[in-house]
Amino acid sequence: MTHQYKFIDVAPIAGSIGAEIKNVSLTDDFSTEVFDEITHAFHEHAVIFFRGQELTPEQHKSFSRRFGDLLEVPFVKALEGHPEILPVTRAAKETSKRNFGGLWHSDMSYAATPPLGSVLYSKVIPPVGGDTMWTNMYVAFERLSPAMKNMLEGLNAVHSPVKSYGSNGVLINNADPAHKMDIQTGEGADTEVIHPVVRIHPATGRKALYVNSTYTLRFEGMTEEESAPLLNFLFSHCVRPEFTCRFRWTPGAVAVWDNRCTQHLAMNDYQGFDRELYRTTIVGDRPIPVQK
Repeated sequence: MTHQYKFIDVAPIAGSIGAEIKNVSLTDDFSTEVFDEITHAFHEHAVIFFRGQELTPEQHKSFSRRFGDLLEVPFVKALEGHPEILPVTRAAKETSKRNFGGLWHSDMSYAATPPLGSVLYSKVIPPVGGDTMWTNMYVAFERLSPAMKNMLEGLNAVHSPVKSYGSNGVLINNADPAHKMDIQTGEGADTEVIHPVVRIHPATGRKALYVNSTYTLRFEGMTEEESAPLLNFLFSHCVRPEFTCRFRWTPGAVAVWDNRCTQHLAMNDYQGFDRELYRTTIVGDRPIPVQK
């Protein structure tokens, strides 16, 4: 049953995930009642959107902190003077085919304590392209067979930043002088952490799949070769079109998503145009496994 909101206007944008919240200014100091409804929409729809915002870096951080403390993202240079803000930028003149966030992932699942969520604010948007997609990892789990669910609930998986940020990582800066994002390998780029394959969301109590093709390497106790058939099935299953939404950015739009029950993908279809967004990342907690 859809929740009835008293203070905000919530419009779903797809059947499984995502909703736009209208007629709210994020520069306002909301009442507790308004923010409680924003939080409810966040938990109900997993990713929420606002348009027509004009945020300073301090206002961006202030709104983000309503959800929790902010963390500094490793490997990528932060916005000058604002270590909690990550520039997500691409220049029209860049020749690299790489695209930050261009594979399905949950932000920083390689961390021992992965983020609760992220808040992304758009400043410069190409005239076409550059959309972002999200997928619902609750629904991805729920659509599996009972036998598959039961098996996965007993598994853990190994996550690592090595493929993206290791010495040979695909995102590490090359010699392209036009490349706007400063991404470097560093301490911890080859570390591994173990998380449950199915996690319990601490706020909703729902079960969500927690593997992604960017940072999940293998199942605990198995080789990558042994893990690949099942992981590849899950990677494909998780992003079935009916589990997803696609958001068309406009300047001044804000997306707030829950990294504990979603994955997202930045479309790489705007070569020759500038794109400039800014992200804060909210401190989370260790994934809760299913108790069997």
